[in-house]
Amino acid sequence: MSQIALLPSRAVIEVAGDDAVSFLQGLVSNDVTQAAPAHAVWAALLTPQGKWLADFFIFSDGARLLLDVERAQIAMLVQRLGRYRLRAKVSLTELSDWHVYAAWGEPAEVPADAVAAPDPRLPEAGLRILSPALLAETASGEAWDAHRLALGLPDGSRDLESEKSVLLEAGFDELGGVSWTKGCYMGQELTARTKYRGLVKRRLVPVSVEGPLPPSGTPILREGAEVGSMRSGQGAIGLAQLRLEAVGTPSLHCGEAVLHPRVPAWMTLPEHAA
Repeated sequence: MSQIALLPSRAVIEVAGDDAVSFLQGLVSNDVTQAAPAHAVWAALLTPQGKWLADFFIFSDGARLLLDVERAQIAMLVQRLGRYRLRAKVSLTELSDWHVYAAWGEPAEVPADAVAAPDPRLPEAGLRILSPALLAETASGEAWDAHRLALGLPDGSRDLESEKSVLLEAGFDELGGVSWTKGCYMGQELTARTKYRGLVKRRLVPVSVEGPLPPSGTPILREGAEVGSMRSGQGAIGLAQLRLEAVGTPSLHCGEAVLHPRVPAWMTLPEHAA
């Protein structure tokens, strides 16, 4: 059975106009030219210093681009992207009557007026669907959250820190959120330096939680020393930002809970941290 869940914390921004693709191409971490009907691109907007501000899915219906974004970041994104519009023929509009869904499990039937594409991060993540009409749900948003936590997929500001996080700490390399061949974009220099000089010091990894789920931001300790912090979670599973030397530790303390890190199959770590 296909699992289809409405994601109320997500929303849609339309990027339209003759220069829509070239406009975004110079700003975000991935190759916007690869966005096409039934093929979405996952990309991030960074500070000039290469720190995370937002990430989103870029869809194309053949005539315009549609961004699947965090609802709480709409105003910030429209404002920041608008600063770089200059004379480009492009418009940025919130489509307030559109809805975002995740579908996983068996293949889902997509209405003709919706825009859908496989989640570009992992095949197991299923489909992302943008729809102007409400769809029949067969699963809850909590069920989707548990699914993406089990896969180790980050969820924007719940797992990354604005103007602090580096993309490679959150799996953007392995999960296809960065193009290494497209050329310059805002924050590209630091992102490339982090990869080619091996400067990643922390990773966002799934953890099983034994005990009460710690609030986001709770320090994680190994033998009394702080080695990371809790990020998003639900029930007995979550994501934690850990220093590389702590990723392979079987048990870590966080608040009143004990965390057990698990490195997902898609993640690549240096040999000394595996």
